[in-house]
Amino acid sequence: MIVDNDLLSIQQARILAENAFEAQKRLATFPQEKLDEIVGHVARAVDAHAEDLARMSHEETDGGRWQDKLFKNRFVCRQVCAELSSMRCVGVIGEDPQKRITDIGVPVGVIAALCPVTGPVSTTVYNTLIAIKSGNGIIFSPHPGAARSIGRVLDIMIETATAHGLPEGCLSYLETVTKSGTCELMNHRAVSLVMVTGVPGMIESAQRTGKPVIYGGTGNGPAFIERTARIGQAVSDIIASKTFDNGIAPSAEQSIVVDSCIAEDVRRSLKSEGAYFMTETESDALAGLFFSPTGERRKGVAGLPAHVLARRAGFCVSESVTVLVAERRYVSETDPYYREFLAPVLALYVEDDWMHACEKCIELLLHERNAHSLVIHSTDEDVIRQFALKKPVGRLLVNTPAAFGGMGVTTNLFPSMTLGSGSAGRGITSDNVSPLNLVYTRKVGYGVRRMEDITDVPDNSTAVRSGFEKAKIDNSAMVQVIQQILQKAIEAIDDPADR
Repeated sequence: MIVDNDLLSIQQARILAENAFEAQKRLATFPQEKLDEIVGHVARAVDAHAEDLARMSHEETDGGRWQDKLFKNRFVCRQVCAELSSMRCVGVIGEDPQKRITDIGVPVGVIAALCPVTGPVSTTVYNTLIAIKSGNGIIFSPHPGAARSIGRVLDIMIETATAHGLPEGCLSYLETVTKSGTCELMNHRAVSLVMVTGVPGMIESAQRTGKPVIYGGTGNGPAFIERTARIGQAVSDIIASKTFDNGIAPSAEQSIVVDSCIAEDVRRSLKSEGAYFMTETESDALAGLFFSPTGERRKGVAGLPAHVLARRAGFCVSESVTVLVAERRYVSETDPYYREFLAPVLALYVEDDWMHACEKCIELLLHERNAHSLVIHSTDEDVIRQFALKKPVGRLLVNTPAAFGGMGVTTNLFPSMTLGSGSAGRGITSDNVSPLNLVYTRKVGYGVRRMEDITDVPDNSTAVRSGFEKAKIDNSAMVQVIQQILQKAIEAIDDPADR
């Protein structure tokens, strides 16, 4: 029998959405303590399988390093879970006794979530934990390139969560994944919010739903090494970040912008950290591995180590090479090195001073359009402040490896696997997405004064005050007119001559 996968996926989407809608109604009645209990059990269950899941996702996607995927899995199950434990997301989440204002956290409802091939397990677990923590149902559309590992971790979480009280249907996923089914899921009336993490090809479809969209978009922004930077530390941070999971981490650097007066020192430091500077011919050949002549991204190269990429591009480097560097002068649509490679590949730009470097970073961010992170290595607080004020980006990371700083490992940003895009992006938030992005706040305001007690009206409010007084006069006159009409009507009824 021939099976139409599109129709099957659409049917599954409808059933899952309707089931989740009914189940979430029950979940919305759970107190924060019960939600926290479920979150804790789910995190511990995944942590017990963290290494197996890391190996599985590495084998399935053929990208990155399983050891680094294990780090991300444990980061979510341990550090993120610890951070979540102290948060209140539903019920009373804030009170100001002095102003007599209370904040009530209310779940948004049912979330449709799309997860990436680059971090399939850790992102799926993270989005699940924050959804349950905030009392929301969540339905996943797994990335086809990582459907087996995403399905496996979801099965573990569904079994654990339901065993500890999560209403059946609140956590589920499409088993037959097609674009038609995913679009049906996002558009379903039962779905209140769409989360698109690392799946840029689906962002336009998500936006067409007319629903709020949280977009964890393209990362890989530039890193600026300013002349006052500690050069050795800056380069070491960049290499550590760009080689983590072989460059797949979304917040990792894509390019380096350098002050010209320290350019040679930066080049020497990069070489000492294992960087290989490609010739123009080698740079062109490498770019051809990642992008077709018409600009389409090619599959099968993300997350491969530097020496493997070089061999596929037709030149040889040592296995000790950490990153491949292409020196560039301009940012243009014809030069693919402004784009996200998701591999240990870096572009290097040299600028005369921090002001020109500032403009170069803006160019790179705007060409990338959805880039969510930018790094600056500097000890000049004025320069850092100028970068923070002017860059169209979601987060500025200072003197830290971008891959780790962005997700909150080496910074005090909220520990997260879903990083919102910045002012150049297309989502509703640039935050490190947390459970608080999945609730709305109901404001409760108590009356603290009466209108008749308000006597101190500012002079510029004379017109408003006279308006109130006029309204009182008009109201009294209207009452008198109505009373006269009613009296005449009664008299007419009682007078027999009028019958």
